[in-house]
Parts: sequence; C-alpha cells; structure tokens
Amino acid sequence: MVSGIFTTLLLVIFLGIVVWAFSSKRRKDFDEAAQLPLREDKPIQTDKNDKGERS
Repeated sequence: MVSGIFTTLLLVIFLGIVVWAFSSKRRKDFDEAAQLPLREDKPIQTDKNDKGERS
C-alpha cells in the first residue's frame, strides 16, 4: 500500500517536471541556453605592455 502511494507521488512529481520543462513560458530560456555553445567568445583584453613573460 505504501509503495503504491510512493510510486504515484513520484509519477506526479515526474509529470510536473516534464510539463514545467516543456511549457511555452520556458522556451525562450531553453532556446537561449541551447545557443550558448555556439556563441563566439569575446576577446580577452590584455595589457599592451605585457609580453607574456612571467617573473
């Protein structure tokens, strides 16, 4: 009996997460996150006097 209630509770939680993840409200955030690996990195600003030497 307890295991059936626990299983049902986990199923409801899982379905809630699926609905949340695929809701249209989240689409913009997920589309933006999907593009992160494809974006160009900004060049690193270095000091003009820095010749890359370490002391």
